[in-house]
Amino acid sequence: MASNTYHPGQLLQEKDHQPSSGGLGALGEADGVMDLTSPGLVNDVFGEEENHDIKYKTLTWQLVAVMMITEIVSNGMLTLPSSLDAVGIVPGVIVIAFLGAFATFTSWVLIEFKLRHPEVHNMGDAGYILFGPIGREILAGGTIIFAICATGSQILAGQLALTVLSDAKLCALAFAGIFTVATTICSFSRTLDHLSWLSVAGGASIIVAGVVAMAGAGAVPVDPGDVFIARATDFPSAFISITNPVFAYAGHFMFFILISEMKNPKDAMKAAWTLQIIATAFYIVFSVVTYWYIGKGVSSPSLLSLSPLWSKISFGLAIPNFFISGSLYSHTAAKLVFVRLFRRSRHIHSHTFTGWGIWTLLILLANAAAFVFAVGIPVFNYLVGITASLFAAWYTYGLAGAFWLHDTYHFKGGYSAWFQKPTMFTINVFTILAGAFICVGGLYATIYSLIQAAAAGELIQPFQC
Repeated sequence: MASNTYHPGQLLQEKDHQPSSGGLGALGEADGVMDLTSPGLVNDVFGEEENHDIKYKTLTWQLVAVMMITEIVSNGMLTLPSSLDAVGIVPGVIVIAFLGAFATFTSWVLIEFKLRHPEVHNMGDAGYILFGPIGREILAGGTIIFAICATGSQILAGQLALTVLSDAKLCALAFAGIFTVATTICSFSRTLDHLSWLSVAGGASIIVAGVVAMAGAGAVPVDPGDVFIARATDFPSAFISITNPVFAYAGHFMFFILISEMKNPKDAMKAAWTLQIIATAFYIVFSVVTYWYIGKGVSSPSLLSLSPLWSKISFGLAIPNFFISGSLYSHTAAKLVFVRLFRRSRHIHSHTFTGWGIWTLLILLANAAAFVFAVGIPVFNYLVGITASLFAAWYTYGLAGAFWLHDTYHFKGGYSAWFQKPTMFTINVFTILAGAFICVGGLYATIYSLIQAAAAGELIQPFQC
């Protein structure tokens, strides 16, 4: 895919040997950040929009925070009680709290990188700046694959919710199809502005569903207090349990796209702080309360361990989040390709037949692929784990370290600038190593579990009713 006359990272390449005299210190000072509010900023993803039919830069930080909450605090949250069961309450809570703080730090580094490089629209663009054309294709392709798999995961969550609500009175495949249609319709808007208002309902629904689930666990407990405080287990089981909270924070791959459609990108960190505080606090409370009242052997997702009535109520309340967050994921996959094809062309901002035709095709392809992956691949759940390990581990954690090293080098005067900030240098090297560890460990644990499941005959058949 070749972009129209424009290449991400082009401005940086022209200035690689002319570092900014103002600099950015430890990447937090404002004097080195471009003023993205200036009208006519040439290097911005969408440029000046005042006289265009379709305007993208409409989001406030509050709406971006809601969208982040909707796509991150979603069905992944429902696996956290089982993670506590696998490693114990104390280690589980420590991991969740640490990952929340870690994700906040990497959010900050990612946002600072975006403010310095307003031409960056997605992880592919960032990959071009860091690693050249090959990096662009790998990180852009990874974003698309992960977004489609995440959409498929939400389709399966919706399928399960509808199956529970109906007492399995309709073929599960039909429920997946119904949910895919709803996801497709919601993802169809060309801009994120319309999705942002839907996300208010999506974010509220998962929070309310979680509160109701905790109430249901308390009202009809299974084995209250019969929990592990700390538990030793084998590496694959422990690591998979730990990766549940790891990937419960895995929304950073969308951040560049969200920030690109903000009115004032400098406010992005406010949205990130809101997300991480709410997510971390809610994850801890939800996982501990649910695990305490359900006890050992809690299911994943945990709503299946509730009494039938409370399970139905909780699943019903969560449904809006499942299809709205799925819409955000499929929209992300389509938007990346669309902007790549038409950046700086009239099809981006005008109601052209070509623009709407390609956009429609991309949305249909993204959601159709998610549906086929979800119901047609027997190992889909393991595929999600593999793609999360390969890509989300880097997008959420590891790449942030590379962003800091790159910008410190180019904006502060070369390798010596790294060692002038020894604490930041150490933290960001650790961030890269952490991304590598999560990637390799996650791949090993997921593939090991896949082999075990295949040997035990536990893989489901494709397109199973």
